[in-house]
Amino acid sequence: MGEAPQDMEDFQRAYSRLCKDSGAEPQDSVLQQLHELPRGRLDLAAQSLTVDTCRALGKLLQSALLRELVLSDCMLSEEGATLLLQGLCANSVVRSLDLKGNNLRALGAEALGRLLRQNKSIQSLTLEWNNLGMWEDAFATFCGALAANSALRQLDLRNNQITHKGAEELALALKMNSSLKELDLRWNNLGLLGGRALASCLPSNRTLWRLELAGNSIPGDILRAVEQAMSHNQDQQASLRENQARTQVLSKEVRTLQEEKSRQFLDLMETINKQREEIARSGRATAVQVAQLQEALNERHSIIKALKAKLQMAEAALVLSEQKAQDLGELLTSSEQKQQSLAQRQAREQRLEQQEAAEREAKLLRDLSAANEKNLLLRNQVDELERKSKSLQEQLFMARQELTTVSTELKMRAVQAEERLELEKKRSRQNLEDSEQLRSKEVEHMTRHLEDSERAMQERLQRLEAMRLSLEEELSRAKAVVLSERSQAEEELIKAKNQVRLEEQQHRAHLEERLRLLTQARDEAQGTCLQQKQVVSEAQARAGQLSLQVEGLRRRLEELQQELSNKDQEKVAEVARVRVELQEQNGRLQAELTAQEALKEKAAALERQLKVIMSDHREALLDRESENASLREKLRLKEAEMARIRDEEAQRASFLQNAVLTYVQGSPLRAPSPQK
Repeated sequence: MGEAPQDMEDFQRAYSRLCKDSGAEPQDSVLQQLHELPRGRLDLAAQSLTVDTCRALGKLLQSALLRELVLSDCMLSEEGATLLLQGLCANSVVRSLDLKGNNLRALGAEALGRLLRQNKSIQSLTLEWNNLGMWEDAFATFCGALAANSALRQLDLRNNQITHKGAEELALALKMNSSLKELDLRWNNLGLLGGRALASCLPSNRTLWRLELAGNSIPGDILRAVEQAMSHNQDQQASLRENQARTQVLSKEVRTLQEEKSRQFLDLMETINKQREEIARSGRATAVQVAQLQEALNERHSIIKALKAKLQMAEAALVLSEQKAQDLGELLTSSEQKQQSLAQRQAREQRLEQQEAAEREAKLLRDLSAANEKNLLLRNQVDELERKSKSLQEQLFMARQELTTVSTELKMRAVQAEERLELEKKRSRQNLEDSEQLRSKEVEHMTRHLEDSERAMQERLQRLEAMRLSLEEELSRAKAVVLSERSQAEEELIKAKNQVRLEEQQHRAHLEERLRLLTQARDEAQGTCLQQKQVVSEAQARAGQLSLQVEGLRRRLEELQQELSNKDQEKVAEVARVRVELQEQNGRLQAELTAQEALKEKAAALERQLKVIMSDHREALLDRESENASLREKLRLKEAEMARIRDEEAQRASFLQNAVLTYVQGSPLRAPSPQK
């Protein structure tokens, strides 16, 4: 409401300026109406407009933002009407034009024809109480423009002296026009011929649904035929609007479905891309870590090789010193009894160790059988309860960890046995045992026993590895079966993870307790070794009195043995530390591999879900296409039915025309009867 006065003042000033430019005075009545101008509507009804006013208004109407223009009963002259209509030709805003009661004639009809040809915005045109039909050529021009117009929806031609000739021109225009919906021709002079011409054109026009012909001396049967044609067009328009509405609704649904599916597809692709990026990053990090671990392992191997070389050199020096010490064997006969007691003690210790090894081996066999039973139980559970596949996988993983821990314990025990063997060698070398052959035999026997035990353990590990591979194959088959029910097992998976975490903690505590016990046993063995070292030192003190050369050789031997023992301890500690680090790194790598496998499974699940969504989308599109095809088929059937009805209406109109002609001419009926 704030902009309306400004618009009215501009319009008034422009009108006054144009009138003064043409040398005329602006009309007060027009200025008053412009002052009271509502927004979008100009009402100059019953105002006598001069030619100068019409010229000024015509120029203003070229760009005026008016939707309705009322010029009824303005007593417009031919020139004034032409000027106004010429200005409206360039206007693209006006929707309604009222020229009622202006006595428009030939020039006005021609100006209206130009308006209908050039203007594309006027939808309602009121021409009541004019004389357009009295000049046939001008009215024919108007009808030709009406035929070419595609914007006009409503036309009022009441009381325009239109004859049957004008009706024929209107009929020709209606055959070509495809936008006019309402036509009012009441109170003209159409007569029988005009009504017949209009009735004959209606089968070709599908958009006109209201035609008023009262007061034109048209017979009732023609009026009824016109009413039937109008009702038929109304039904067609209603069905067309209904079909259009349905088509729009279906198209909107299809678009919404397509947008939703595309959005879901994009979200899934983005999620898959993110997961692939995470997998790639983790793979790169794992590769870097593996490379670093490989480099560290290579360095450790080089260090171990150097230590082995030093150890061989020390052993060679030890062999030389032992050969020199054999010459002193005769002087140490007094220590044979002690040596025998020591040998018996060592034999007892070896027997105890063998018993312990046998017990440990039996325990390992029992653990292995228990693990086998557990694996069989897990396999039965996989066959019976596919939903608990993840818990089976976790239990298998635990069994694999137990196998790895058992193998590491066996290796550690072998290393401890080697350490004990080395300690026994040191004691035997320090005490200058009676015979090197007996010790070498014992060493060879112990080495063979350890090698046999190690080979047995390796064979057991190979069997366990084969069993693990078979279990993994069965697990892969079980995975293929349980993939379909993975979504139902997610909650149980979370519970199983928590349970496995608790069991892992308990197992870790158990392993720590066993490690503590092993360290205690190692400390006890070291104490025993110290006691034996003390005994050997006493024997060396007694033997040192024999000769200075023997003492020098013994000191040299002690120094070499001490260096060798330090090197051995360093080597053992280094190897143990490296093994622990490798085990930890292997555990981390295995955890990362399990995480990567889980990510791969998630990616596969997402891909399957994407395939399901795409198949659903394709099915929905096929359903929509089938529905559209059925609707098109229904529309084709409706059009065929409408064509048939049009043909029937045309046949009925021809029958009616023949009947009217025979009735007018007074001749007998020549048209074929309905029975024929």
